[in-house]
Amino acid sequence: MSSDQPSAVVLVSGGLDSMISAALARESGHRIFALSIDYNQRHQVELAAARRIASALGAVRHVILPIDLSAFGGSALTADIEVPKDGVGAGIPITYVPARNTVFLSLALAWAEAAGARSLFIGVNALDYSGYPDCRPEFITGFERLAELATKAGVEGEAFRIHAPLQHMTKADIVREGTRLGLDLGLSWSCYDPTPAGTHCGLCDSCRLRHKGFDDAGVTDPTIYAVTPPAP
Repeated sequence: MSSDQPSAVVLVSGGLDSMISAALARESGHRIFALSIDYNQRHQVELAAARRIASALGAVRHVILPIDLSAFGGSALTADIEVPKDGVGAGIPITYVPARNTVFLSLALAWAEAAGARSLFIGVNALDYSGYPDCRPEFITGFERLAELATKAGVEGEAFRIHAPLQHMTKADIVREGTRLGLDLGLSWSCYDPTPAGTHCGLCDSCRLRHKGFDDAGVTDPTIYAVTPPAP
């Protein structure tokens, strides 16, 4: 990539959605500065997936930033709380990490301003997801306004754009988009509660939604599950 191309800070968790979001950032001509957060999450294996994805997409730089949200707890991903395995229910699930996307986007914004980037990419989705409030379109719009108010660049008229290219896609749409982009979707990781053998559990919300996406898209799921995921 040429240094005169626009730069974007891209949140790369290691999951399927963040992988497609990053690939779309690349397709739109951005130099990728990949940011992954090691928040002492239960599924640390996703950071290995993030490394694979950042490398495969040719990121200019990949930062894995440690910030231990387990010090606060409040989620099955950051505390000694069992990950639900009985399907996607109503309401906000216990796998919600308090204010996670607000924290992550704030860190991405800080790097973007320091690096001279004015675009941020995040793979949030408001259709086939688990009901997290920080995946909604109004959250993205609100944070974009916050970025304008909270930064030197924003005050000086250099607006930041928060790109959420998967916002209104189904999980099947996302799988199809990954296939169109020619990506190895098996590089990504979705499971919230990996087995001791290092496979996807097959029963958590994230496994169920992932498998359904492949099934609905008519694309072979490359994921190894401990058990075949039932319907969400």
